[in-house]
Formats: sequence, structure tokens, C-alpha cells
Amino acid sequence: MTDAVALGWSADLGGATVRLLRAGRFRTDAGALFGPVPRVLWEPLVRDELDELDRVWVAANCLLVEIGGRRVLVESGLGDLEPATAARIGFEGSPVEAALAELGVRPAEIDLVVLSHLHADHAGGIVAADGELRFPSAPIVVQATELVVALRRNPRLAAAYDQPRLRALRSRLEAAAVDGEIELVPGLSVVPTGGHSGGHQVVVVRGRDATLCFAGDLAPRPWAANPRWITTYDDFPLTSVARKVELFRRAAEEGWLVVCSHEPEAPVGRLVRDGDRFRYEGLDRPS
Repeated sequence: MTDAVALGWSADLGGATVRLLRAGRFRTDAGALFGPVPRVLWEPLVRDELDELDRVWVAANCLLVEIGGRRVLVESGLGDLEPATAARIGFEGSPVEAALAELGVRPAEIDLVVLSHLHADHAGGIVAADGELRFPSAPIVVQATELVVALRRNPRLAAAYDQPRLRALRSRLEAAAVDGEIELVPGLSVVPTGGHSGGHQVVVVRGRDATLCFAGDLAPRPWAANPRWITTYDDFPLTSVARKVELFRRAAEEGWLVVCSHEPEAPVGRLVRDGDRFRYEGLDRPS
């Protein structure tokens, strides 16, 4: 399993090229990831990867999108971690710029960074350990609602965010924050969903020949294709279920490529109808 590289999967959507990157992987509690789903249902899906603490792997998948003469980075991974934190979560890999370097892209050549939300495993990579911005030329796009939620002094919500770092970046984030669905670059849009977090959004890339959706943490791994399978980390679970039904129906009907934010083995696939639910069919594993 590859942990911090350009993963060897790319797609020409027709006027837009998308490349899959990975900014490491880490372990998380399986029960938390499956939320209300009974263990008897989920354990067969991950039995081979459970460790002695009943944790499963979580990949930090990112995208490099080249569209309209611009380079857009979707997600940034965890970034630099304190050694104690890295050891606690079993982190393996490097920050996302290691993957960009394999493609010959320097951080200063990124024109736009889009984050599905501001949880630390998605937004941590925008700042280096010394506090410097990793992508100095790039506006960082999140939903304005997400920024408000991320900075609230709510102990239930605050645990998922690196609030001191986000407060230091507040003016930078506010300058590029968006409100609602918007086309950032012709062919590349963000669509607010809420659910997992108050201001969660997905990224949709539409080319002449195909459409791709980075579904963020509405679809962290393939089993989330069942809209009723949500995680303990979803702050607004009923919203997650409702928005997944809407988004996944459209993805299935229109044949979109769908990227799972945390899937280690087959992160790119398609959704197909399965009764009143959906099933994820992964493409060939990246080399």
C-alpha cells in the first residue's frame, strides 16, 4: 500500500485532467468509523486490516486538478504532526507536497486549494510546521459556514479542528470563503452538503467527456455508499443521510466517477443503484 505519493491514477475528463495523490495514512477506531452500524455487519468488511486495538486504515486522499490553465489542489491531508501524535495514530507517509513533487509541481505553483471541510485530517496540510503557508499563491476555499463552525467554542465540535492554527489563518480563509454552490473555475464547482460537518462541501469536476466528484467525508470509504451507514464523526447525521441520497442518486444516474476521501485500496469508483440504496464499484487499484 502506497502512503505518500502520486498514486498512478489519472483521468482526462475532456478539458480537465485529474490525478490522485495521497498524503499518508493513519489508523482510526473501526467502531467510530462505522457509527451506528452493528459490528456483525461491518467486521467482515475490514477483518483483514483490524489491528490489536480494532483500528482500520484511513488514507488521506487528495486530488490535483488541472483545468482552465490552473492547478487546483483538493484537500491537503494532515500535514506535519508532532511525533507523539503520529505514533498514537500510527501515521505513515509524508505531507502532500511529496506527492506533488513526484509530478514536478512545487507548492508555489498551486493556484487554488479547495478543502471539503476544515477537520485536521483534511486541512492540516495547508500550513507547515514552522507556521508558513504551504501554498503561498493559492486562495483556500471553504464554505463560510464551515469556518464559523470550526472556530466556535463548542467542545463537541472543536475537538475535530486545530483551532489555534485556523484562528491564525482566519483572515486568509475568510477572504476566499464561499456561500453555497459556486463554480470556482469553469468546470470545477463546490456543492455544500453539511452533514459530516456544518459546512462540508463536495467538489465536482465536469469535463466534456466525464464528471468526477470528490465526495469528501460523505463517502470516506466504499461502504458509505449505503446512505444509512454514517460515522460517529458526523456532526449532523440525519443531514448526512439525506444529502447522500440526493448526491449519490445523481452520481449513479449520470455515471460520475466518485473519489472516496479515505479509501486506501480502491479510492476511485462509481455508484450503482442497489434497491433503495447504492453500491460502490471501485476501479482498478492504483499502482
